[in-house]
Amino acid sequence: MNVDGQPHRTIWRDGDGVVHVIDQRALPFRFQTTTVATSTAMAGAIADMVVRGAGLIGAAAGYGMYLAAAEAVRQAPADAEARHAHLRHAASTLLASRPTAVNLSWAVDRQLLALVGIDDPTELLHRAAQEAEAIADEDAEFCRRIGEHGRPILEQIHRAKQANQQTDPNNQHETTVNVLTHCNAGWLAFVDHGTATAPIYAAHDAGIPVHVWVDETRPRNQGARLTAWELGQHGVPHTVIVDNAGGHLMQNGWVDLVLTGSDRTSADGDVANKIGTYLKALAARDNEIPFYVALPSSSIDWSLAGGVRGTPIEERDSQEVTHIEGVTANGEVVEVRVVADGSGAANHAFDVTPSRLVTGLITERGICPATTEGIATLFPDRPSPSVPSAPASAPASAPAP
Repeated sequence: MNVDGQPHRTIWRDGDGVVHVIDQRALPFRFQTTTVATSTAMAGAIADMVVRGAGLIGAAAGYGMYLAAAEAVRQAPADAEARHAHLRHAASTLLASRPTAVNLSWAVDRQLLALVGIDDPTELLHRAAQEAEAIADEDAEFCRRIGEHGRPILEQIHRAKQANQQTDPNNQHETTVNVLTHCNAGWLAFVDHGTATAPIYAAHDAGIPVHVWVDETRPRNQGARLTAWELGQHGVPHTVIVDNAGGHLMQNGWVDLVLTGSDRTSADGDVANKIGTYLKALAARDNEIPFYVALPSSSIDWSLAGGVRGTPIEERDSQEVTHIEGVTANGEVVEVRVVADGSGAANHAFDVTPSRLVTGLITERGICPATTEGIATLFPDRPSPSVPSAPASAPASAPAP
């Protein structure tokens, strides 16, 4: 995607092997990139949300394991056992950085599987770099395909609105497709294109009139700060709304479609996504508005069925709720407290939308119902899920940036 007309990915490795990322904490007030030099620093970048979003977390973990391989080769050039011990330690550090997005563990496990048994240090580093690039390239390509598969949904809505306008001379409604999003499942949350935004970008580029209602997405305002910024960069008309406005817009016929992403989807279709997604799904169901979830297969937890019980829900620092960052009239970026001094706050970062509320899943292989059987039609090569016997794990905390 473009930033001020220049193409960018959210993460990349240059010709010298240095890993670069867009520092998303600075957006939308300034665009800046930063280098990530070590696997520990990559874990910190994930935990502190320098990088965030399901697909990007996975790609960052893949590059983190590449950095770990480089560290292992430097620290133990003649000791293969020590190199693999370092890789396992780095994997544990990366896995602890954030618990909910399954892409993280998927990428780490993929790197460990690719590197196991490689004793030659040169080959080890080459394979780690190769696998990290493959994870990033696949993420971008899968998101592009999600856009292709999702675009017909918007096209169909547009054609229906055109037909309605032509058959009713008193109908003054716009034929624009109004999409409501929650959080940021755009290209900033992935390596490129995004998931929930990919069909929007594809439709916009095809000349279909699209307008996006952008949930601000408290407490970190990823919608207001990130989704609105990237939509603006792409020239897509959009309007930022408070999180609680979605139901009102749906009741009044101002929303044609709800599109969200997913941080972890169970193999039977339950969707863990940014807190507040469940409420949007309930409002969409009550108003008979289609609610689609766009995700790559790397966001599906194939071991998990019954996502309400089994999905780990991250609980982050309460200061993200009690304080907010913004820019003053003179351009200074400041953080202010928005609650009474001494008031406590809870900060559950995700909720789970039951599959019964999901119209369909848009994946790189096509669209399917959010059911075990529906998912299996697109992914017959994947194992059958197993229902967890224990409740969701205790919330894990991560420091606020």
